[in-house]
Amino acid sequence: MAPPKKYPDALRAHAVRLYRESDPKPTFRAMAADLGVHHEALRLWIRQAESEAVVVESGHCASVSEENKRLRKRIADFERVIATRRDFRPIPAAMCDRMPL
Repeated sequence: MAPPKKYPDALRAHAVRLYRESDPKPTFRAMAADLGVHHEALRLWIRQAESEAVVVESGHCASVSEENKRLRKRIADFERVIATRRDFRPIPAAMCDRMPL
């Protein structure tokens, strides 16, 4: 079972939105002190939100795990095709002439 979250989701969302809207960007330590959270927690929230935003903006997939799952399936399909082709032994041309149709 996962441990309970130390900070509520609403605080996380507020902190990320506040950081994105700030110009110039404050330091994590200063902003964390203003919000009453640990600076490393704030840094992780912002980095996570940035990485999720990049995936969503690309338009390919909503999450990295879904994209990885799709790519693993595609690789497995390619590996099956390669194995099938590797097992295929072409008939020599000399034998083709003697085979009845």
